[in-house]
Amino acid sequence: MSAARDARADAVVGLGGGSPMDVAKLVAALLEAAQDISQVFGIGKLAARSTWLACLPTTAGTGSEMSPNAVLLDESDVLKKAVISPHLVPDVAYVDPALTLSVPAAVTAATGMDALTHCIEAYANRFAHPLVDFYALEGIRLIAGNLARAVAQGNDLEARTALALGSMYGGMCLGPVNTAAVHALSYPLGSEFRVAHGVSNAVLLPHVLEFNLPAAPERYAQIAVALGTERDADDRITAQRGLQFLRELSRKCGIPASISLLGIPHSAIERMARSAMTVTRLLERNVREVTLSDATDIYRRAY
Repeated sequence: MSAARDARADAVVGLGGGSPMDVAKLVAALLEAAQDISQVFGIGKLAARSTWLACLPTTAGTGSEMSPNAVLLDESDVLKKAVISPHLVPDVAYVDPALTLSVPAAVTAATGMDALTHCIEAYANRFAHPLVDFYALEGIRLIAGNLARAVAQGNDLEARTALALGSMYGGMCLGPVNTAAVHALSYPLGSEFRVAHGVSNAVLLPHVLEFNLPAAPERYAQIAVALGTERDADDRITAQRGLQFLRELSRKCGIPASISLLGIPHSAIERMARSAMTVTRLLERNVREVTLSDATDIYRRAY
C-alpha cells in the first residue's frame, strides 16, 4: 500500500493467481480511502473505490477476477478473513488461457479443484439461484472434463481454455451465492498449516458432500451428471457416483487423499473445527447445518 501511495498510482493491475489479485483489489480499494484493512473485513463494510482496477488471472482457479471477494490471512488470529464488497469487482478482467500454459501440474490441479468446488458449492447452496445455477453447472462440466487433461499435458490449449472459462464461471457464482462448508472447513488448513487452498478443498470436498447429501439429493445428482457420471433412477445413487468421480479426479491429479498426508497432526482436528465454526458467512449457506461436532467428525473422516 505504501509503495502504491509513494508512486501516486492512478491505476492498479492484479496479475497472477488468487492471492495477488486479491491484494491488488484491496490496494485499489484502500489507496485513497480513510479506512484501513481492519475496518473492512466482513460483508459490505468497504465504503468505496476510486482507483481503476484490472485483473489478469494466470491460474484457472480462484475466479477472483470476477468476484466481489478478497481473502487475506490475519496472522494475529491465524485465520483467513474476507472482505466482500461490490467495490472489489474489477473494472475489467482479461482472461487469457495462454497465460496459464506454463502453470505447473500441481498448481493446475489445486487451482482447478478450487474452481470446481466454487461451482459445486454454489449449485448446492441455501442461497442457490436459477441464473447462477446455469453458470455453476456449466463450470462443473468444463472443469471436470478437462482438468486431468491439463494436469497431464500443460500445453493443451483447448483444455486450458475450458478450465479458464469454468473458473471464470465459478467466480461469477461467488458474488450472488458464494461457497459453503467445504471452504469454511478448508480455511484452517491453509491458515495454520499453509496447505494450498485448492488442495484443502479437494481433500475435504467428498467428505463434506457426503455429509450434505441427505439434505439435497436432487442437487447432488445434478452435480454428478454435470461431472459426467451416469444417471440412476435413484438420486442418491447418482450423487454417490459423483462423489466417487471427485475422489478419482483428485487421485488422477496427484492430490493427497487425506489430511494426514498433508502433514497435519491428528491433535489439530478439534482446534481446526473450532476455527472453522467462526466462518459463519459460509456455513450459513451450507445446505445442511454444521455443528462443532459435525465439523470435528468431517475432519476425522478426512484424516
